[in-house]
Amino acid sequence: MSEILLEGYTVDEVLQLPNEEFQALVLRDEPLVFKAGSADMLGRFKVDGDALVMELAHVDGGGEGALPSVAALASRYARRQGLAFVEWRVHAVHCANPNLKLRRVLERRGFVVRNVPGTGECYWLRAPADAASQATH
Repeated sequence: MSEILLEGYTVDEVLQLPNEEFQALVLRDEPLVFKAGSADMLGRFKVDGDALVMELAHVDGGGEGALPSVAALASRYARRQGLAFVEWRVHAVHCANPNLKLRRVLERRGFVVRNVPGTGECYWLRAPADAASQATH
């Protein structure tokens, strides 16, 4: 299987960005549209206390491992920064065209439907940073 590229970069290349640049591009707590493999994603990312918060609002396409690649990046970044957790918030509860495979994967991995203040109802999981990449495999 070929490596999934995130906006044309490998996970290793993204992690080699200077911390200030990574924070300015990704950790802005603003909606961000990006491509992971063949998937187009809409997400919002921030550090909140001891956790990297990964909020995914839309995933279109993919299927070849886009989510595991994003999870691997999140886990490695969180560990590098000394964060204890990766918190996932996936807005797949009330989709007009639900991805049933995604829902099954999330539920099998321990995600629960939760009403998160400031976010709303979503599939939620808070995983230790050293195990966060396993959340979507």
